[in-house]
Amino acid sequence: MKEKVRAIIDTLNIRYPDALCALHYEKDYELMIAVRLSAQCTDARVNLITPALFAAYPTIEAMANADVRDVEGYIHSCGFFRQKASDIVLACRMLIEKHGGKVPGTMEELLKLPGVGRKTANLLLGDLYAVPGSVVCDTHCMRICERLGLSKGREPEKVERQLRAILPPEESSDFCHRIVLFGREICTARNPKCGECPLAVHCNQWNVGNN
Repeated sequence: MKEKVRAIIDTLNIRYPDALCALHYEKDYELMIAVRLSAQCTDARVNLITPALFAAYPTIEAMANADVRDVEGYIHSCGFFRQKASDIVLACRMLIEKHGGKVPGTMEELLKLPGVGRKTANLLLGDLYAVPGSVVCDTHCMRICERLGLSKGREPEKVERQLRAILPPEESSDFCHRIVLFGREICTARNPKCGECPLAVHCNQWNVGNN
């Protein structure tokens, strides 16, 4: 398994040298907001929404004092907008009241913020603080890692534990970003491009269909 993981990581590193988060942001709390908006919504849609939202509320203080109904208007097209708007405003208030306006750097503190679950917390820890072992289990990650035989099941916390046990801690965050890019380009949910896949030799699904 160790050799298999190393080979997969090396292949992804070559194909996607820039392991960057697809969400656009400039400030730490803006990334927190963008990740909250991305739930049941594409990153591309979020990136269309956030410029106007961040322009309307250019500081964390402005976001914390925003009327939730006004925020709803800016994010309406991303789905579940009422709950997301409430979470965003309340989370920004908590950042100011308890963390000096900064996104905290521990899992325990992040999980206390409204709308922040383990997926969001891991992404924030990896991208903002480069915390080793940060594993972001989104739908791309769970689907592809199961196909590759790196994990089993579709329960995010269980998959996170499985991947944390086999991924080099210092590479886990970048691995998850690269898996997302790979999932969009090659290993799609429907009709994956198995004939073009550089990881086919490691793939349970491909090997079953070609034996």
